[in-house]
Amino acid sequence: MTSSRLEAFSDGVIAVIITIMVLELHVPHENGWAGLWSIAPRLAIYLLSFLMVGIYWINHHELVHRAESIDYLVLWSNLAFLFVLSLIPFFVDYLDEKNFDSFTTLLYDLTMLTAGAAFFALRWAVMRRQWYAGSLRRSDESELWKHGVSHAIYLISIAVAFYKPWLSLAINALVTVVWVVPGVGVKDRPKESAVHAGNEPIE
Repeated sequence: MTSSRLEAFSDGVIAVIITIMVLELHVPHENGWAGLWSIAPRLAIYLLSFLMVGIYWINHHELVHRAESIDYLVLWSNLAFLFVLSLIPFFVDYLDEKNFDSFTTLLYDLTMLTAGAAFFALRWAVMRRQWYAGSLRRSDESELWKHGVSHAIYLISIAVAFYKPWLSLAINALVTVVWVVPGVGVKDRPKESAVHAGNEPIE
């Protein structure tokens, strides 16, 4: 299978995930600023979740394009990643329904941690295909540190969720900085000209 078919399927799933989150936003009963303020927490968690899904979409696009062909390991890793990502709208709604208590905040943080781990597994599967094709570069491997930093932040947010749910979510939001800062995201692609006849990448 080519990477374009995998990307098209993933784009459709991610679009549905964002659509579901939008549909769960409801107009408040109160009028004016009081009504808007009453749904501010829901808007804030929607914004955080939208940013995370959007960041995953951007990096997924760049990552999948690095593999010239797709094997079953990449397919199943991608499905596992999309499955975890599809749970985000449910836990966003769960958070709002339970007034952002410690338990639901913990579940939200755990979902984000699991999504990060699933994306790491997908990255590893794609890097494996790159290694077989001789197109794996040091820049591809150097990006792995972002996953380590993200997981560490998620673990801290999980610990804080037991005591300060809103602080936990604020810490959770720091992960977006790791992936949004210029030069930190996935950008480079291996080019055919960068590979020797002996399948050795040019550094």
